[in-house]
Amino acid sequence: MSSETSSLADWTPEQIAQGKRWVQAWKEAGEVMEQLRRDELRRFDAGRALEFLCGPADYRVPPRAPKPTSGLVEQQSWFMKAVRRD
Repeated sequence: MSSETSSLADWTPEQIAQGKRWVQAWKEAGEVMEQLRRDELRRFDAGRALEFLCGPADYRVPPRAPKPTSGLVEQQSWFMKAVRRD
């Protein structure tokens, strides 16, 4: 056993009881806060979050609109040119 004394050795029984109540209150608060976090995640709107972060924007028009091609057609073209060289 360690020769160190407990940091609670000089606490009164009332202080210990109050500490236990404090721990219990935070345990219950943690459960409520976790439920609030889950509820917020369920209601999360990614578009609205982007608007908050970047300002309002229309993602249907350039420069933010998606490109008409993914780049795969261009990639295949480069591959075909490489094959012809061999």
